[in-house]
Amino acid sequence: MSKKKNEFRPDDFVVYPAHGVGKIVSIEEQEVAGMSLELFVISFEKDKMTLRVPTHKATEAGLRSLSSPDVVAHAMKTLKGKAKVKKAMWSRRAQEYEQKINSGDLIAIAEVVRDLHRADDQREQSYSERQLYEAALERLIREIAAVSGSDETSAAREIDGVLVSRAAAA
Repeated sequence: MSKKKNEFRPDDFVVYPAHGVGKIVSIEEQEVAGMSLELFVISFEKDKMTLRVPTHKATEAGLRSLSSPDVVAHAMKTLKGKAKVKKAMWSRRAQEYEQKINSGDLIAIAEVVRDLHRADDQREQSYSERQLYEAALERLIREIAAVSGSDETSAAREIDGVLVSRAAAA
């Protein structure tokens, strides 16, 4: 058992790598294969999904607290940077973007948003590019909103402002 077993509590917002920001609604005991197991019950309201994660495996599974305001500031700075698009085949790049999104790392997610963002006058995105961009953007918006205690609309406006100003400067 990990010594930081109760590092998360009900009503805490947490980040689960594969799903983004969720809220711990409770900690419950469940019997599995004759053994009693303590589980975090995490609700992802936007996706209408509930996830149960064994408390002793939470950190191992990548469950983490929301990013600090410093990390959010770093992510916003990352968005301002110049897009880094590798010359690799799209399938390889798409795989890398997917890994970054599912890493749960806010900076990596910001890199995907930065690299896939298109200004209005740029070429059209492919369907798969747009899917990855929107998935990354949504994760970024949700976490920034949760960290700042604002709503997702404000967070989206803030991110959009950074991306638009970056595109204008390019």
